[in-house]
Amino acid sequence: MPGDILSQNEIDALLSALSTGEMSAEEMKKEEETRKVKVYDFKRALRFSKDQIRSLTRIHENFARLLTTYFSAQLRTYIQINVASVDQIPFEEFIRSIPNMTLLNIFEVPPLEGNIIMEVNPNVAYSMLDRLMGGVGEGPGKVDNMTEIETKILTNLFERSFDNLREAWSGIIEMDPFLSEMEVNPQFLQMISPNETVVVISFNIVIGESSGMINICIPHVVLEPIVPNLSVRYWMQTNKKEPTPEQSIILEKKLKQARLPLTTELGKGAMSVEEFLYLQVGDVISLDRKIEDPLIVKVGDIPKFTAQPGHLRNRMAVQIIDILNGGDEDDE
Repeated sequence: MPGDILSQNEIDALLSALSTGEMSAEEMKKEEETRKVKVYDFKRALRFSKDQIRSLTRIHENFARLLTTYFSAQLRTYIQINVASVDQIPFEEFIRSIPNMTLLNIFEVPPLEGNIIMEVNPNVAYSMLDRLMGGVGEGPGKVDNMTEIETKILTNLFERSFDNLREAWSGIIEMDPFLSEMEVNPQFLQMISPNETVVVISFNIVIGESSGMINICIPHVVLEPIVPNLSVRYWMQTNKKEPTPEQSIILEKKLKQARLPLTTELGKGAMSVEEFLYLQVGDVISLDRKIEDPLIVKVGDIPKFTAQPGHLRNRMAVQIIDILNGGDEDDE
């Protein structure tokens, strides 16, 4: 089990103690040998492995890039969003860490069961609202007195933003997120039990001269059905699967029923526009192919066969006499 990482101040203090003789290297070694017990907080049960946390980080780094493009287009100003941290904590700790009055967008993400939360700092929310209303991107930063119009404007903005989450998660699962409700007081949230583990993805967002945080809270129970898909093995493996024999038979039948345009080229000719304008019924057009030369049969626009003209049951027809290898046109 890896040891704790020391800060620079702690390292300097240890070096100072060794140089002054307050502590010897042997005493430090004995102290390290006696420390065989590590405190574990059962209230902070780690439900996700480091590998899975890295996968969640990659997904939401892509989400941050998509959000940057989306909000820049909607607010018509400089926007920068990046992932600050990805942590797994109890739900109760998440509720305590956010302001008493903030903007809480609660989304459902079918086919997954449960809700996820997008918490938007009041400074960020009102900067966005000010930009949408034609301002420079500044706001009072209070959400306890939002009007119905302000609520509707922000609801539409954040609801459309979660279309980008669908794209960010498309490599793992096809979800269809939609906004179910909006709250301003985290004490009213009764989604899951306080001790339930959640993943909190924190984003730093800069809007012009304003900055703040956006947090996305995803309970473990929501991700539990797809947790195995968050491993590196799943990311590295190809999604391409060989068709079953039944699928191959069906595919072959469908291909055989496909219709393709088949044309026979008698030859090519050239004339002036004036000659073309005076063409009449019975006029003869001189072509570049001799009468004894084979004709070219094309499938679509690709030459595939040579043929000779003739009649079949009183109708004009061609008889295939050879196959053109590689589909290269040969008019000689």
